[in-house]
Amino acid sequence: MNAATENNHWNGRALLTDLYQLTMAYGYWKSGRAEREAVFHLFFRKAPFQSGFTLAAGLALAIDFLKAFHFTDEDLKFLDSLTGNDGQPLFEAGFLEYLRALKFTCDVDAVPEGTVVFPHEPLLRIQGPILQCQLLETALLNLVNFQSLIATKSARVCLAARGEPVMEFGLRRAQGVDGALAASRAAYIGGCAATSNVLAGKMFGIPVRGTHAHSWVMSFDDEREAFLAYAEAMPNNCVFLVDTYDTLAGVHHAVDTGKWLRERGHEMVGIRLDSGDLAWLSIEARKILDAAGFPKAVIVASNDLDEHIISSLKDQGAQINVWGVGTKLITAYDQPALGGVYKLGAIRGDDGQWAYKVKLSEQSAKISNPGIQQVRRFRSEKESVREFIGDGIYDVETGAPAAFTIVDPMDATRRKHLPPETPFEDLLVPIFRGGQAVYKTPALTEVRQRAQAQIGMFHAGVKRFVNPHNYPVGLELGLHEQKTRLILHARGEA
Repeated sequence: MNAATENNHWNGRALLTDLYQLTMAYGYWKSGRAEREAVFHLFFRKAPFQSGFTLAAGLALAIDFLKAFHFTDEDLKFLDSLTGNDGQPLFEAGFLEYLRALKFTCDVDAVPEGTVVFPHEPLLRIQGPILQCQLLETALLNLVNFQSLIATKSARVCLAARGEPVMEFGLRRAQGVDGALAASRAAYIGGCAATSNVLAGKMFGIPVRGTHAHSWVMSFDDEREAFLAYAEAMPNNCVFLVDTYDTLAGVHHAVDTGKWLRERGHEMVGIRLDSGDLAWLSIEARKILDAAGFPKAVIVASNDLDEHIISSLKDQGAQINVWGVGTKLITAYDQPALGGVYKLGAIRGDDGQWAYKVKLSEQSAKISNPGIQQVRRFRSEKESVREFIGDGIYDVETGAPAAFTIVDPMDATRRKHLPPETPFEDLLVPIFRGGQAVYKTPALTEVRQRAQAQIGMFHAGVKRFVNPHNYPVGLELGLHEQKTRLILHARGEA
């Protein structure tokens, strides 16, 4: 059991679900269909933040949840208390006993955390008794949606910083304790170098950073006294917040304190700017620091930053070395949710054969993809240009042809043909087999490294903040044709 498991009070709680999952489960049990084998896929339809990519996260906590999945006596007592509109019990006693004995037995395949993913690609594939698959939907969406959203935002902010470290400072603005912890973890996956969240540091092994607030300075008679007192207390952690009163005067006071530290064998780390014209102030502060003999002192900036503001500051020549990003990162300020969904792709028929399923809609983007899906990612054959060039979703039962054709699900006339020798990897890997974990969860640092490596394998256009390039993603031609037949049949046209 890892730290995340120990500290998450919800872990393994089967009631972390929507009521309609339980009412459907009851219906499956009542109709004798509870054990019928089915396949569901978890995916999203649109990348967040108008981004050209999304970063998958949340799998490790989902694995912990599935390992501990069970109904407790307290859970069943609560379910027994629920009533319908006639005042009678909602669930029969026999169903509650079925849940008491329920053991997780599904197969789960998933895209490893830190993988760049795109709309309509399955992040998880769950195969097993339909009742179990149904009960897992809400919790899996909760765990994967939010962390993937924050990891993507973090990746975008870190791209804007152009290699300079980004610190996640969002705990006080996060949506609750669980939201803060999950977001700190996801932000680290996305590229943040550290967090201010000490509990997240303990639980997940994320580096923690922080200095002092304006209240420290205000508690003294003047700024010089405050800086000196802080230097005496923590000579090895001195980043001085200089904008409590007059920012540039504060920089001079930090320099004086830095000289005092140096005389005693210590070195000032730098200063922090938290308000005002960050571009101009950082340029002027850099001049003061350099002239005083502190060319290595860093300038940290905070104050409602995001990827767009950071990009603008960089373009203005701001002399900022470290970026503290809080509210707009931890809350995914400009898009509060990733629209992940969980859809049935196939169900085993009475004859033992798979029956593939599609959900129709008046909106093309909401028509689901059938089958038992896998994602094949192709990369360039040129040694001089190592990058990913396209993703194809194919059906595991049918298999992938050697010569692979990707069909854009939004425009069937847009196709990408890949010759048999094109290098590739399949993205979904085995996580559970028969309810038993077969996947070794990597350390968070490894996940973070994978994210950076993945992002580095995509063309710069995919990573643009404005009008990003549409990376080729679609259905393998055979699966596309099968989907078309299923749609026509469902509409009574074939």
